[in-house]
Order: sequence, then structure tokens, then C-alpha cells
Amino acid sequence: MGASLLASPLLRFLSGEAHAATPVAKRLIVVFTPNGTVHRHWRPNGTETSFSFPAGSMLEPLNAHLANLLVCEGLNFVDVDNHEAGMANMLTGGGTAQSTTGGLSVDQYVASKIGQDSRFRSLEFGVQTSLWGAARSTRMSYSAPGVFVSPEDNPRNAFQRLFGALGGDTTTADKQLRRRKSMLDLVRGELNDLSQRVGAEEKRKLEQHLEALRQTEKGLTEPVALPGCPSATAPIAMDAMANANFPAVGRAQTDLLVSALACGMTRVASLQWSHTVAPQVFTWLGVGEAHHELSHKDDSNTTGLAELVKCERWFAEQFAYLLQALKSRPDLEGGGTMLDSTLVVWAKELGDSRMHDCRSVPFVVAGGSQSYFRFGRYLRYSGVPHQKLLTSVCHALGVPLDTFGLASRSNGSLDGLV
Repeated sequence: MGASLLASPLLRFLSGEAHAATPVAKRLIVVFTPNGTVHRHWRPNGTETSFSFPAGSMLEPLNAHLANLLVCEGLNFVDVDNHEAGMANMLTGGGTAQSTTGGLSVDQYVASKIGQDSRFRSLEFGVQTSLWGAARSTRMSYSAPGVFVSPEDNPRNAFQRLFGALGGDTTTADKQLRRRKSMLDLVRGELNDLSQRVGAEEKRKLEQHLEALRQTEKGLTEPVALPGCPSATAPIAMDAMANANFPAVGRAQTDLLVSALACGMTRVASLQWSHTVAPQVFTWLGVGEAHHELSHKDDSNTTGLAELVKCERWFAEQFAYLLQALKSRPDLEGGGTMLDSTLVVWAKELGDSRMHDCRSVPFVVAGGSQSYFRFGRYLRYSGVPHQKLLTSVCHALGVPLDTFGLASRSNGSLDGLV
């Protein structure tokens, strides 16, 4: 065993898994916002290297970050349409257990390659993702085909998992820690016993659950943060599922996500705003109709379309806040800022929301000087499988592979990114 551990770096090199000399990102963030777009209100003006977002457009709040963006238009989900299927294929590329990526979503696949030494292999933050429970329509991350990775929707719970006791009550925190460890021991024993009495397929699924338990236990026992990492402030108590609290929950989750990455707790994190067919009403913007209903207003409904643009601009403001937060935090593991060494992918599950299709699905990718891609560009494709982007994301994190997801739909990386 000792010889195997010592030889593992050499084996990785021989198998082609070693990082290339080209700079690669250290961290991955995936952001989701729901219900597609209306392209003429989304796309920038200009050329590949000289572009901006028009006044009043959905992405205008990102104009301050143009040098850090790759705006990708014209990527299709192959043989996929509508809300639920778009949600399920967005990060998995339709992968199965037989695929190279094993049916995992891109965040979980990357985490399985670069997150082994982190306190948390990955962290999933949610903003009202579970109002309708866990289903294909409400989940974007998969640890195996059909196995959801559910985000934490409550910032207080997320804070306690990351930083320990709320309000300094270490006695309560210690009791909770012991209780959680006891529960993990009990469940592990039951799963180990069950695995001896089931078939091969069921045993494989049980192994996945046991691995999840091992990762959970690691999160309870590993050191909290890198030296020099500033302490985080506990989010205020609130009803995380109340419509009016949607902005406050999202802001708290964004702050926790950035702190967790900056403190070295994980290298892979996601932030999922609601889910497909999102029911939230953006009352804080003076909007009176649910986001999903607004996303299906046709061009003749100028009032409804204007309200959708207003909502999408608000999402762009939240993405801009995330980028600025990353720019404002130093990379404690090296030079530069957190954004310099982090790849951020903003994904959606639909193209034109009025058509219920998954053609020309909008993607915005952000990063900095150590993030592999060449940023500050607007790239227009014509029906290219979005799996090529997922493949390129893996390459940007130093994870080599030929295709992401179902190989019969696509092969290779996305041209023009590097």
C-alpha cells in the first residue's frame, strides 16, 4: 500500500492525468439561473474581441467585467428539449454509467479528480431549490446516473457545516458533532451489512452512498480553514423559503461560497438559483408575475417581456457581485486574486424560453490570468454540442478526457477558447 501511494503521482503522469504546462484553474464554480432567455435581449453588440452589452439589455450589469468573460452563443443540447430534460442534461451531457464520465455532472466529475484532498470534495449552495422536492426538474448535480446531489438551501445550515457553532455556542456544536458522527457510524454499519446481501448493481449504488458518507465525515473532522483566512459572519436567521427572502438568501449563499473557496475548504462549488419552471415572483423589483410565466411572454407582450428583462438583469447583477467578490479576495495559496485562479460557469437549461427548446443555450464563462482560457471575448457558434464546452471546462481544471457525457452526441473540446 505504501509503495502504491508513493507511486501514485508517477502513475497519474503515465496515464496522462498530469497537469499540462499551460496554466490551469485551481477551482470551479457553477452558477445556474432558470428558464432560458430571449436572445435579442441577451446577446452583446460588437465583435469577438471588442464587444459590450447594450443599455437596458439583460447582461448590461456585466460590462464592468468584460475582460474576464467568455460569452458563448450557439451551443445546443443534442436531442434534448424542454425544461426537465434540459435541466438533467445541462451539466451531464446525457452521460450514462457506461460513459467516460459515468453519468456525473461536470462539477461532480471535476470534484472527483481535484477534490480528494479538500475538506469538502464539493459544496452545493441553493436558493429555494427544494420548494418542489428533489426531482429532475429541481436538481442539476449528479454523483451517478439518477443520483442527485442536493444543494443546501438554508444559509444558517451551510454556515454551521462550514464554520461550526452559530453565535459561539461551542458546547452545542460539540454535541451536534458527536451526534452526527454517531449517526454516520450507524448508517455505515447498516450499509456495509446490506452490501453483502444484494446484487452487483445495488452494491455499486451502496458504494456510492458509502463514499458520500466518507466525504461527510471528512467535513466534520478536517481543519476549518487555511492560515490567514478571515472568519466569516453567520447569516441572520430567516425563512429561507419565503419568496421575499430570495435576494437575501442568495447574497448570503454567495458570500459563504466565496469564503469556503478562499479558505481552502473545497475546490468545487455550485450556486443554484431556484430551478426550472421557477415560481419566484420578483416583488423586490416591483414585478407581479412569476419568473416562469414571464419567461414565456411573446414579443407582442411588451410589458411582460420588459419585466422578464428586469428579472434577468437582476440575475446578472448577482453574477457580477460574485465576480467582484472573487476579485476582492486574495488567493491564499498563491499570487493574484481568487478570480485569477477560478473558472466560473453560468449555465441555463433552455435556449429561447418561449420555444421550450435547448438550442443556442446561453453560457457565460468567467475567469482570470490563471484560468486556462483567453477571456474578454464574444464567441458565436452555430449549433455546436454544448458537451464540447463541458469537455473544455474539464481541460481548464487540468482534467483530461476526450468527451463529456454521451459520446455518440459529441467528441472533443470547444474550439476558440484557448
